[in-house]
Formats: sequence, C-alpha cells, structure tokens
Amino acid sequence: MDELTAPFRPRFARVVTIALAVLVLVSTAAIMLAMTVLSTGDRIGFALVGGLIVWFLWRQASVTARVDDDGLTVRNLVFTRRLEWAEVVSVRFGSGRPWVQLDLSDGDTLAVMGIQRADGAFADAEARRLATLVAMHTATPRDD
Repeated sequence: MDELTAPFRPRFARVVTIALAVLVLVSTAAIMLAMTVLSTGDRIGFALVGGLIVWFLWRQASVTARVDDDGLTVRNLVFTRRLEWAEVVSVRFGSGRPWVQLDLSDGDTLAVMGIQRADGAFADAEARRLATLVAMHTATPRDD
C-alpha cells in the first residue's frame, strides 16, 4: 500500500480516546474493588457503564476512511458507508469544519471523521490527499 492510498485516521483523537478508555477501565476496576459494600447488581451496573463508555471511546478511536480502486469506505462514529468514486463530487475542509465533508452526487453530504481539524497541518495535508484521490478517480477524458 502506498502513501497515497493509506487509510485516513485522526491522530490526536485516537491518542486522547485510547488514554481515556484506559483511564475508565482502571477507574472502574478500582471503584469496584475499593467499594466492598457493593452488591452484585451494583458491580454489574458499574461494569456495564464502564464497558459502554469504553465501547464509545473505541468507536471514536477507530473512525477511518479507506480507499481502494473502486471507491471509499467511510467509518464514522455510528455508521459506515461505502461510496463509489463517481458518487463523490468534491472534498471540503473549510476553516470552521471539525472534519472533512464530502459533497455527493445525490446532493447529500458526508462527514469524514477520519480527517479532523484538531490534527492541524496533518489534517490539511490529509484533506488534500483525499481531494487528489477523488480527482484521480473521477477524471474523464474531457475532464468535465
């Protein structure tokens, strides 16, 4: 896999969410061990809440966009969507956007959370790389 087709993943958000997930796991375990008066139901409740928080953080850490010859697969926080290259009209990453936005041929837009403003210059370079990929895969002989 070359640099141009490498997956798009955020840097800062991954580090923060993984650190928070570890903190939640350790804190949940410490609370459950320290609170000897907790009933079995309370322990299950603590484990469930801690597990849900860790699952949410894992989803945030695992947002990505993957490219191949046929299109783009965007995995955001909740949904994953597969796009053919012809469906992507343009790539936008204006100064107020928290992540890249794709304009689609059906008039809809799709956020690409794998490229996040919090990553600064790296995010700008990744947005340009995605725009380059879209241009390469949607060019026509007449370039219209």
